[in-house]
Amino acid sequence: MCGIAGFVDFAKRCDRSILKSMTDVLERRGPDDRGYSFSEGKNCQIGLGHRRLAILDLSPNGHQPMAFDDLEIVYNGEVYNYREIREELIDLGYTFSSDSDTEVVLKAFHKWGVAAVSKCNGMFAFAIYKRNSNTLYLVRDRLGIKPLYYYQDDKAFLFSSELKSFFKFPGFQKKISNGSLNLFLCHGYITAPHSIFENTFKLEPGSYLEFDLSTHEITEQSFWSIQDVYRNRVVTGASEDTVVQDFDDLLTEAVEYRMVSDVPIGSFLSGGYDSSLVSAVMQKLSPHPVDTFTIGFEDAQFDEAQYAKRIAGHLGTSHHELYLPIGKVEGLIETIPEYYDEPFADSSQLPTMLVSKFAREKVTVALSGDGGDELFCGYGRYDGVLKYQKYKIIGVLSRLLGKCIGETPGRGKLLQMIQRFKALDSDNNIINYTYLNCQTLIRGLVLDGPTKLENRYFDILDLSQNIQEKYMLQDIITYLPDDILTKVDRASMAYSLEARLPLLDYRVVEFSMNVPHDLKYKNGRKKYLLKKLAHRYIPQSLLDRPKHGFGIPVSKWLKSDLKYLVEKHLHVETIARQGVFDPLKVQQIVSGFFRGDQGPVIDRLVWHLMVFQMWYAKYMDNDA
Repeated sequence: MCGIAGFVDFAKRCDRSILKSMTDVLERRGPDDRGYSFSEGKNCQIGLGHRRLAILDLSPNGHQPMAFDDLEIVYNGEVYNYREIREELIDLGYTFSSDSDTEVVLKAFHKWGVAAVSKCNGMFAFAIYKRNSNTLYLVRDRLGIKPLYYYQDDKAFLFSSELKSFFKFPGFQKKISNGSLNLFLCHGYITAPHSIFENTFKLEPGSYLEFDLSTHEITEQSFWSIQDVYRNRVVTGASEDTVVQDFDDLLTEAVEYRMVSDVPIGSFLSGGYDSSLVSAVMQKLSPHPVDTFTIGFEDAQFDEAQYAKRIAGHLGTSHHELYLPIGKVEGLIETIPEYYDEPFADSSQLPTMLVSKFAREKVTVALSGDGGDELFCGYGRYDGVLKYQKYKIIGVLSRLLGKCIGETPGRGKLLQMIQRFKALDSDNNIINYTYLNCQTLIRGLVLDGPTKLENRYFDILDLSQNIQEKYMLQDIITYLPDDILTKVDRASMAYSLEARLPLLDYRVVEFSMNVPHDLKYKNGRKKYLLKKLAHRYIPQSLLDRPKHGFGIPVSKWLKSDLKYLVEKHLHVETIARQGVFDPLKVQQIVSGFFRGDQGPVIDRLVWHLMVFQMWYAKYMDNDA
């Protein structure tokens, strides 16, 4: 795992030291090696930078930037099937000087061009400069496991694994995008292709970008999308036992791929179904006890370590657990902007950072169970949409009744009820109910005026007629890459730990699309198929318990021990000085928060405002 950065500077303001600064700010992503390629072209300067976390071929042969013929690459990630691709290339006459997947990707691109990426099974983000055509290519993996940002204005094109690289470039403009800020306030993250800054974007998952250095034109194309996978799905008619066996075989191969490493490897184990299944398959494949890692909290309300310990005992792993006071998480809050250089407010980032730090003491690679909920219908909200779907009928009846009753004593209450159900009159609005509520709450909050709703949250929902499938597909396209995978990438990379996710092997994803929905959600039981497979490895009695997740009582802290942070970052004078939000509107929201108004919606909004303000203090108030 690595960090990459680079630029094409048409104003020729740069030198090797700028490239070095942009690259070395990513040191946590790659502490083992560094490399820089700087060249002066006829009309521009070109810089490619790389920080390496050595996982495969620890020798200097894996050094980057790596060149072959007219190509030069900086690469972040792992292509798990690189040995098969390598053998195919050897048969075609290519030779290799290393055992790194970087060299395989480079020579595959030389042979097949961008079509080579469809052969690659893995997580990756890379840039390739092709001198003969004067073209720069950016590529990001199918699910968006690895990040890749880019920026363009009339004088430069930049790319990097993280936004903080751009801050080192002399021409970069830190201008906040109000549309992106709107997304963040409601969701706690910003969806691709947007970023917090104008003219700055995330390359979308499953896409590649071509930048023509002669014309300055960008072309972005998709090579894989969940929309296409779903549209072309062939729902299996096989028996339930056959589907479970097929899943077992496929997941076993996905885990086996991700166990290839020249450095120590382990697994996160929370005691939930997903991480337990991944750890079980890993242990099945390993000739020795696998290292598993769990953090526990001294406060029993938040502790899950006891469940993980029982499962580790059953599997026979070499289990490591670390118990911490819940205040240890609290103490990390003000460090969030250091590791997440775009506003990001999923509070489970905090325990994820702690378990990553703990695992890194013994291993360099850790397998994770992320992806199971989105692919196999695991979140509690998928139950919720079925309940709220019933309200559509109630809403229609209420509106019809409202037209009939005229002016009666009960009309006022009825109209209130009609208004409440109005937002639930379509599947799309049901799924995005919290977002729509937040939009109402933040109206007038951003000083530069109203911002446009993000249409992708609604447009993609026509793929299915099943409301749960609609929600799952939306989550795979938005929440999974831009929240879950962002959280895991930044938290693990903060400690130079590579996290691998076998449930997001694209073949597992495609398999899940071909599984009938009633094998994912059966008789009210979420994640039915995945649980049935897990029970092959672990007794149901050890696994069945309420879903917990990494829940952290942020709102409770902000109303008590951390109230001083609210007063510091959301103070009316601070807000007025910054000129981003309406100070009086912020004051109203904060007052409502301390009164307990509107429950979770306002609690989330205050936390999101807090995270934004901490980010602003680090990157906008200071010359970071």
